Amino acid sequence: MHARIVRSAAAVAVAAADTLTWAPAASAEPSQPTPSASAAPAETPAPDAGSVEITTKDTAGDALPGAAFLLLDSTGQEAGRRRSDPQGKLTFPDLPPGIYRLKQTGSGSPLYEVVADQDVIVTPGNATRLTITDPFKAAKVLLQAKDDKTGKLLPGATVNIGTGTSTLLTLTTGATGTASGELPMSSHSTKFWVKEIKTPDGYDPYKPTKTFTAGPGAPVTVTVTNTKTATDPKPDPSDKPTHKPTPSPSSPGKPSHGTGGATPSAAASHTPDADPSPVAAAPVGDSTPKAPTDTLAHTGTDATPWLIGGATALIAAGGGAFLLARRSRTTTRADGSTES
Repeated sequence: MHARIVRSAAAVAVAAADTLTWAPAASAEPSQPTPSASAAPAETPAPDAGSVEITTKDTAGDALPGAAFLLLDSTGQEAGRRRSDPQGKLTFPDLPPGIYRLKQTGSGSPLYEVVADQDVIVTPGNATRLTITDPFKAAKVLLQAKDDKTGKLLPGATVNIGTGTSTLLTLTTGATGTASGELPMSSHSTKFWVKEIKTPDGYDPYKPTKTFTAGPGAPVTVTVTNTKTATDPKPDPSDKPTHKPTPSPSSPGKPSHGTGGATPSAAASHTPDADPSPVAAAPVGDSTPKAPTDTLAHTGTDATPWLIGGATALIAAGGGAFLLARRSRTTTRADGSTES
């Protein structure tokens, strides 16, 4: 009997020992942290975490919604991707301090260009604020220089293109008569002026003020026309007498007497030989007809009128003397006292 009681007590003790050994283990499980409880501190930002806050806009100052950015850490691993909201804002939160690389992957509009990559420094507990300004896409300009009459494309024309008082682009047409370039834009639509500073060879400058309007990323064609320089001027009518000299009326077929004093002298010496009358009357007078000839030879005046006048006077004087002598003879014959 006693042995049975001892064995029963031992069995109870073993059973009790098993119970005590398992019970504490079961009661200790609630005191151990659960996986969810250990992950909870990760949701709360670390005291030394920082952030990057970005505001996007265009060169006109308007917000750019939908602009996309990628942030890389110092090892090149992706730290986050974000897009700007309707107000053009976005944030990269909970960033460990360090240096990051910010890349813009899209502007949110076909009118804008993305900016270059840049480094961003994140400091403990601070927000790094950036303003990203996306420029408008440049307008694509095609320049043509043409002959205003034939429409032929002309090489060698140089023009300046600008707005206000600023020159933004200079183009020179090549062998094909065209040139192209990109014109910077500052708004959705801009008015530009064109000024030709060098003309094609053989052409006058394009003088009118030409303007055109262009938009971001849009192609536009600019044409200047040049007028060909006149190369065959009309002759001056006043130059004709110098090429065809008119002969003197007094000496047909001979050069004008105004070219020298020798020509009148030759004419004066030749004229008396053609008229024998003055020679017959020479004994009655003296050398008076020669004086005008010598004098006129020095002045360049034609001596022919003077010689003719002198000869006429001598003839008249000789005829008068002949008539007086005849009349005197007739009177003497009528008077008998004079006859022998």
